[in-house]
Amino acid sequence: MRTILAAAFAAAPLAAMLAACSPEKPPADALRPVRTVELRYDKAREANRYVGTVQSRHEVNEAFRVGGKVLQRKVDVGQKVREGDVLAALDDADYRHAEEAARQQFIAATTQARQAESDRKRLDALKVDGSVSASDDEKARTGAETATATAEATARQLELARNRLKYTVLRASQSGVVTAVRFEVGQVVAEGQPVVLIANEGEPEIIADVPEDHLAVFKASRYKAWLASAPDQTFDVVLRELSPQASAQTRTFRARLKPAMPRPLPLGATATLVVERPDADSPAAAIPAAAITQSKGQPAVWVVHRTGSEPVGTVDLLGVTVHGYRNDEVLVSGPPAGELVVTAGVQKMAPGLHVALPGATPGKAVVPQAK
Repeated sequence: MRTILAAAFAAAPLAAMLAACSPEKPPADALRPVRTVELRYDKAREANRYVGTVQSRHEVNEAFRVGGKVLQRKVDVGQKVREGDVLAALDDADYRHAEEAARQQFIAATTQARQAESDRKRLDALKVDGSVSASDDEKARTGAETATATAEATARQLELARNRLKYTVLRASQSGVVTAVRFEVGQVVAEGQPVVLIANEGEPEIIADVPEDHLAVFKASRYKAWLASAPDQTFDVVLRELSPQASAQTRTFRARLKPAMPRPLPLGATATLVVERPDADSPAAAIPAAAITQSKGQPAVWVVHRTGSEPVGTVDLLGVTVHGYRNDEVLVSGPPAGELVVTAGVQKMAPGLHVALPGATPGKAVVPQAK
């Protein structure tokens, strides 16, 4: 028995030495799970969104053609008016006095012209027998012509005075809805000062401001819009007018778009304008912005290549061409359609790294092959 134990103790160090000399089994590496997105070029389309407002194509700033103190106000904001309706009236006392003075001057001038014409005719009758000299005849003719011209001038002055009296009543020049009132009763307004804004509801438009760097694409795009009050009702619009000059304050270009099919739109409503670029010769795929990384200073993405039929694979870095940006997406091209692009954790990727796709067994390991 003692002999057996002694042999066992002697063999233990020898077994330990042999185990130390044998090659170690490599540890298994756990798969790193990743999130991916499939490249789909057929669904990628660059689009920009702009916030605009609904306005009328035809808006008129009504103003008095004479100045004075406002005596009556007959409209409020939101009220519908017809062409010729009275909007407001000024105190016309001074204009009535001016009209009466012009009328009296016209009567006096007409009387003088009639008297001068009678004198001329009498001198013509006396000129036959030589009783009137040529000088007196010429003076009579000149006096008659002057009196007639004075009478015609006072007639025009009377007409102007009557027109100014008529202008103390402001009437609507078109039918529509009152969208602004800029005066109150008792206020003294100047000649030509805008006091009432009338918009024609029959031709609404969407007004949006376009940045200078979007201008070339904006002109050759398709347009859709919806209202903030009805986001589920999208309708087509067409570009009617694009300002040729940028605004001095915002450096943007004012665009006016009208519905492709006539439809009522509430004036002043907020609208969202979606501008879709026409399909390009080289289509682009939309991927999350977090998927973009760099390779030698150029944009690139990590692509997962499947290994067999299991939901696992290895990653590779591929360069891409960036075509544009959206709110949280990037439009790219380069890799073939159907490739799986890593969308999260791109900073921890390395060429040849084994990863687990959605659906892989959690905790599964990959054993590197011995070289």
